[in-house]
Amino acid sequence: MAAATSHHTIVSIQSHRWNGKTSRMDKRMANVRLVSVASCCSGTRKLGLVCASGSTSSVIDPVQLPSNGKGDHTLKKSSESTLILIRHGESMWNEKNLFTGCVDVPLTPTGVEQAIEAGKRICNIPIDVIFTSAMIRSQMTAMLAMMQHRRKKVPIITHKESEQPHSWSQIYSEDTREQSVPVITAWQLNERMHGELQGLNKQETAERFGKEQVHEWRRSYDIPPPNGESLAMCADRAVTYFKDQVVPQLITGKHVMVAAHANSLRSIIMHLDKLTSQEVISLELSTGIPMLYIFKEGEFIRRGSPAGPSEASVYAYTKNLAQYRQKLDSMVQ
Repeated sequence: MAAATSHHTIVSIQSHRWNGKTSRMDKRMANVRLVSVASCCSGTRKLGLVCASGSTSSVIDPVQLPSNGKGDHTLKKSSESTLILIRHGESMWNEKNLFTGCVDVPLTPTGVEQAIEAGKRICNIPIDVIFTSAMIRSQMTAMLAMMQHRRKKVPIITHKESEQPHSWSQIYSEDTREQSVPVITAWQLNERMHGELQGLNKQETAERFGKEQVHEWRRSYDIPPPNGESLAMCADRAVTYFKDQVVPQLITGKHVMVAAHANSLRSIIMHLDKLTSQEVISLELSTGIPMLYIFKEGEFIRRGSPAGPSEASVYAYTKNLAQYRQKLDSMVQ
């Protein structure tokens, strides 16, 4: 875990500008971190991109967020929310030491236990919306983890792939809806596609092509395996989706959990922790271990991995988390 928690360097990453004409985020490149910046113009608030170097920083090229037209800003000064990242539990191909990639493989019994344990570790942290990949192993992990949550809300996968599944899955009870947590699936959060390595045994592949070649395919940032994705290609889709879909939820104060895969989460952590392309390739993520971030005033603050539901230091991170824990305690008394 030490390798996963000690990086604080700046990295060249994609930033996004809100385009009011197209209602989309336009991609740009910069060495940045996000801060909240008030605008002198009514009806707007901006996430400033801060270029940091040593002990100094300066606001550059702020990103304007959409307003509702009534002067209400999407990002509130007092907004604070939590982000939980979880790599799925052990899959059946993890167990067999096979390259899995985008092959849709379920969890092993060990993976199920890891997901349950992850849920126990975050059972006192608020969760309003869940994002998973389109793969069953990440969805199983999210569902099993949520079953341990003390709030006892029901995770429900949203179906918006076409009009009929969407209309047929509507909930018509407001009380039931309040006791539910939407689960949004997205292929952009899928594992890196390993191309012609998928289904091959990792040890046998190393013996066939050489350890150095296989290590380059697995761990280099911008070299893909045959007919597969590099980490850079995976990062392009995963981080773009994170910025376009997950960050807006956090901005509005929603508490978010993302259950995904080693490389899609590596990409997101690279963005959040400002890792370089060399640092991210050595980042190891254990299966079924939750990682906690606090999103406050446009910035992500890493808070490590909760060791257990009663770990006092987790709830000392913010007043809001402590109050949420107290509320849960009062509900079960």
